[in-house]
Amino acid sequence: MGTTILGTGVYLPESVLTNYDLEKMVDTSDEWITTRTGIKERRIAKKESLVLMALKASEEALRRSGVGPEEIDTLVVATLTPEKRFPSTGCFLQSKLGASKAYAFDISAACSGFLFALEVADGLLKSGKAKKILVVGAEKLSEAVDWEDRSTCVLFGDGAGAVILSYEEGESDILASRMYSDGNLWDILYADNCGFIKMKGRELFKVAVRNMEEVCREVLSMAGVSPREVDLVVPHQANVRIINALAERLGIDREKFFVNIHKYGNTSAASIPIALHEAIEEGKLKRGDLVLMTAMGGGLTWGATLLRF
Repeated sequence: MGTTILGTGVYLPESVLTNYDLEKMVDTSDEWITTRTGIKERRIAKKESLVLMALKASEEALRRSGVGPEEIDTLVVATLTPEKRFPSTGCFLQSKLGASKAYAFDISAACSGFLFALEVADGLLKSGKAKKILVVGAEKLSEAVDWEDRSTCVLFGDGAGAVILSYEEGESDILASRMYSDGNLWDILYADNCGFIKMKGRELFKVAVRNMEEVCREVLSMAGVSPREVDLVVPHQANVRIINALAERLGIDREKFFVNIHKYGNTSAASIPIALHEAIEEGKLKRGDLVLMTAMGGGLTWGATLLRF
C-alpha cells in the first residue's frame, strides 16, 4: 500500500501581463527581465478570486482522477495569499466544491507550500486517517506586490494547481521527502500584514541554490537514487538563473528540468503543481519516471520530494 497521485488539474487566469506591458508601468525592459529571471509574461487574476482559481484546478483534478468531491476526506490549500485572514481558503473551497465529508485547512510555507502540504497529506494517508486527499497550491500574488517596485513586480503571477492523492495497493509514488525551515532568515523574503512582498534578491539567490542542492542530494540519498537516474526535475519556478545553477551543481542535464517560468512567472505555492500538470500534458512525464521536486520560499522554508510517478 502507498500514496498514489490519481490526477492533476490547473487553472490560469485569462489576463496576460507581458514584459512589454510592464515597460509602460515601471522603469524596466523586456531584455532586463528576461536575462535576469527568464520571465516573459505572467497571468493576472482580474476577475478571478483565489477560491475560484483553486476551485477550477480542483474540479479538473477530480475529473481526471475519476473521484467525486464527496470521496475527499481531507482538503489542504497551500497559499500565502488567502482569501481572508480567516476562515481558511480551504474551508471556502470545501464549500464551493461540495466536499461535504472533508475537513479543510491552509498551510502557509510560501513557495515551498505545495511540498509541505504534500508531506502532510502523505503522512495522513500512511497513518490511515485519510483515504483520499485534495492538495491545492493557489496564489493571487498580484494583490501582494507593489506595482511601482520594479525589483519585485516583474517576478510574480497568479494561478492554481491541484492533485488528488489516494492510498492504494502497490508501492508509494512518494519515495522520499525532506522539509526544512530557518526562521532566522525571515527578512530575506517576507511581507508585513497588509503589506507588499519584500526581498533581498542576491542573498536569496545564494541561499536558495545552496539549500535546494543540499536537500535534493539528501532526498536522493534517502531513496538510494543517483542524480543521473532522475528522469525529470520539477523545480519551483522562481528564477531561471537559480534553476540553471541548481542543474549545474547537481550534475543533472539541464534538459531534464521542466521550466515554464517564461509563461507564468513565480506563482509561489502554485508553481510546482502547475508545472507537474503541464509536464504530464506535454508528454515529458510518464508513469514509472523518477521525478524530483524542490522549492524554497519565505520563512525561510525549503524542501524536496522524490516521486516514482
